[in-house]
This record gives sequence, C-alpha cells and structure tokens, in this order.
Amino acid sequence: MHKMKGECLCGSVSFEIEGDLPNLYQCHCSLCRKATGSSANAATLVKEEHFRWLSGQSEIRSFQKPTGYRSDFCSVCGSPVPNQLKNTDLVWIPAGLLDGITQSKVAVHLHLASAATWEQESNNCLRLEAGPDSLQCLNNALQKD
Repeated sequence: MHKMKGECLCGSVSFEIEGDLPNLYQCHCSLCRKATGSSANAATLVKEEHFRWLSGQSEIRSFQKPTGYRSDFCSVCGSPVPNQLKNTDLVWIPAGLLDGITQSKVAVHLHLASAATWEQESNNCLRLEAGPDSLQCLNNALQKD
C-alpha cells in the first residue's frame, strides 16, 4: 500500500499517511489567513486509521479559540501540524507539509466571501518558475506604480 510522509519545516514533527491522498481544499477565512500568514490554508482530511505519527508529538503545542477553532503547531519552527478534528475520526493535514503530492488537486475553496481583497489575481502579476535573481529584483517588482 502507498505511504506518503510529511514533516514540519524543521523536521521535528513527522508523520505518514497510508493509502491514496484525498483532494485538497483551501480555506480563505480570516482565521486561516492569520494562522498561515498567507491568503489561504491548503489542507485535506484523512481517516485516523490511515494516519500515523513518526516523530515529534512532544513538540506539538495547541492554540484554541473559545469558538472551537484550533491550531496545532511545532513548538520549534512554528509550522502548522496535523490535528484530529473534534468528535470525528478525521485528521486535518496541512498540504504544505506533505512530500511529493502528485495526484491530488485543490477541489474546494471555502469562505471566499471573506477572502483578502489583495488575493484577487492580477493579469499583470509577475510569475517566476523559481525565486527572483535578487532581493532587489523582487523589491522592485513589489513597488506600486
């Protein structure tokens, strides 16, 4: 059976998923934007029976709002890490932690009504296959007209 591994930025927290990875979703709500520092949170859900921690569980810390929103993260590097969704047999998996996603795609976008206004794509957006040649090049591209 196919296994996919994932880990946080520093490698302290690692895990594996057994079987085919489901498609992904992106959540654009303000909570996910703040938790990631990005325009959206890309993730998927897997059944608990297909998920296994490999290392670093003792490094995981959790933040929970009174509303029930929960964010688990590596205490060493701050990366969001998987957590079990309350009262379910599902584990939330941040897609950016997974190594070698090849067959999955973003199938759902959530909370588009509260998406950041700056997230709307521009036809004039600079697109690079890799990083910029220099930080100065990037800084120049970011300047407003």
